Amino acid sequence: MARRSGPHLSLWKQRLGVVPPEVWLRTDLQTLVLADNDLTEVPERVGDLANLRMLDLGHNKLRELPDGLGRLDRLSDFLYLHDNQLTTLPAGLARLGRLRYLNISKNALEILPEAVTAMRSLIELRVTDNRLTELPPTISGLTRLRELHLRNNRLTTLPQTIGSLAELRQIDLRENPVTHLPKCLAKLPRLDKLDLRWVTTLQPPGWFAKLEAKGCAIYL
Repeated sequence: MARRSGPHLSLWKQRLGVVPPEVWLRTDLQTLVLADNDLTEVPERVGDLANLRMLDLGHNKLRELPDGLGRLDRLSDFLYLHDNQLTTLPAGLARLGRLRYLNISKNALEILPEAVTAMRSLIELRVTDNRLTELPPTISGLTRLRELHLRNNRLTTLPQTIGSLAELRQIDLRENPVTHLPKCLAKLPRLDKLDLRWVTTLQPPGWFAKLEAKGCAIYL
């Protein structure tokens, strides 16, 4: 049963298959949950929900997303796209300049879309369980980022530009074939957790001691 509370609508786990057309008429909505509904597509009309602050499209069967998502310029709290079959994201998502939390875990991404690194307000980014082999140098644009979750990808290192992320507190690199990490990580002023558990390919560098001396917990 749908749960409604003012401008909030949850259609979680309703086995819908498609989004009911009446949803697109709810232009007052601030939060919309469509998770776990076997959705294979989302219409461009999603962009009409101009007041959305949170959108949950997780746990579906989406292979692509409409560019209309980029029209949701008030989307500020959460965007959940995890547990789908996405190989890319529309370029229009770069317009989500207020978004603070993005979860694109458990998809089939081989590169981190440039649209993501344009989301300058992101505080937490989750890209676990994908197929990333590298991060783009433009990751440096996420200057407000505090948490970067990259577990179970195919990363062997991180770009030097990650040293620009002065607000970064946590980096999760578990289950990646990491062979080298840039020394600039030692200069990140707020880094307090570097998780490298189940990484069997890295010889810990000597500068790890500097990080630990500053209070950063390194899990090996």
